[in-house]
Formats: sequence, C-alpha cells, structure tokens
Amino acid sequence: MKRRFLADEVHGDKAFLTGQNAAHLARVLRARVGQEYEIAGQGLVRIGKITIIEDDRIEFLLGSKVHSEEVVPVTLVVAIFKFDRFEWAIEKATELGVERIVPVIARRTDAHLAKAAEKRVERWRRIAHEASQQSRRIQPPEIADPVKLKEVLAMESGLKILLAESEDQRMLRDVVAESRSRALRLGSGQASGVQSVMLGVGPEGGWTEDELRSFAETGWVSASLGPTILRAETAVVAALAITGAILL
Repeated sequence: MKRRFLADEVHGDKAFLTGQNAAHLARVLRARVGQEYEIAGQGLVRIGKITIIEDDRIEFLLGSKVHSEEVVPVTLVVAIFKFDRFEWAIEKATELGVERIVPVIARRTDAHLAKAAEKRVERWRRIAHEASQQSRRIQPPEIADPVKLKEVLAMESGLKILLAESEDQRMLRDVVAESRSRALRLGSGQASGVQSVMLGVGPEGGWTEDELRSFAETGWVSASLGPTILRAETAVVAALAITGAILL
C-alpha cells in the first residue's frame, strides 16, 4: 500500500507538495525522483510519480485513479472546550472521517476560550491536515471559524442529532438506524439511505435548557450515548464511531 499525501496544488496532470509538506517528504522520508505515492486532490486520489524535488516544492506527474468508497457527509458541531482536549478531538474526528467541524461558542463555553478560539483555527486546520494524511483521507475536513449558536441553528442537514445528557429515552444508535431504514424505504439515492448527518456535542456542563429548546424547535433530535457522563472529546469519538458504523 502506497503512502498517501494531500496535494497543496493540482494543475491538470501535475500535483505539488510545498513548504513543510515538501520538506518532510524530501528530507525526512528521503524521497527520490521516480518514486510513486498516492496523491489526493480535488476530490480524487491518483498515483503520482515524483518528477522534480526541490527543498520547498515537489512535483508529481499524476496517473491512474485510485478507487475510494462513497461516504455519508457528517458535520460535527462541537462547543469549544479546553484546547488540548479540543485538538485531540479534532484529530480523532478527522481519523473517523468527519467532513466538517464547526466550533461553537455556547452559553457555557468559557469566556477566555471563546475569545482565544479565533487565533487557534489555523492550528486546528494543520492538525486536521496531518491526521488526514495519516488516515489516508481524500481531503481534510473543513474547519469552520467559531460561530455562535444562532448560526448553527440555521444550518441544514438531512439528519440533525443533538447529544444531550438530559435525553434518557432515545439512544444515538437507534436514531441513526431508524433514520437509515426510513430513508432507504423512501429511496434517497444514497447507498446508506441518509444523505447527510449533523452531530451536536455540547460544552463542559452540557447545553442549557434554552439551548435545548432552540435545537428542538429547529429540527434537531436529541439522543443519548448511554447512562454514563462522558467528557466532550470522548463523546465526539463515540458519536462518530457509532454513526459511521451504522451508515457504512
């Protein structure tokens, strides 16, 4: 299995790694002209043969396409929490195939974290880029700029699920499975039935009652991950793993 890289530039049948990505391949992995890797760019994966190596730029000639599986696009809406654990959650969410991550400033988000979040976005995108290459993704997830809850409530998705500690009747696995079965009966055109999914994970201390009502009024379905109280980053991993397993 060839190692995969995410192209920084693609122009026709040529792709390029630049900057730190090129330096890593050239100096750390000791790449040579003529070597072949899988190169992901513009929604495709193709075999790329190295044609030119420079200190900060490597050129590939792109050849045949590499097959990739269709996946259901999942957006993770996650309230901002302590940055070290938030960054771990971004890395694991990327490995689990999330398409988009939307950091949210919720009512219980720490004010200092909310203020500092905008300066961390580029770092979060770098983390997602590195995790995408490691997990052999076609492209990294989109990391949105932090938003307030009202912007999240205006977003559209085929299935919107809110992970809530207050929910004690509906389990996440049941909500996803029932939605999949219903969509398949109606003939959605997707192999899994569900067109898209949005998962909401709250801050430390959970969503407020007002926030829970706002979610319900805009079509979100509350679901539980079980009887124990999970840390936010654990909830992210569990929710994405359960959702992905049912929709594969």
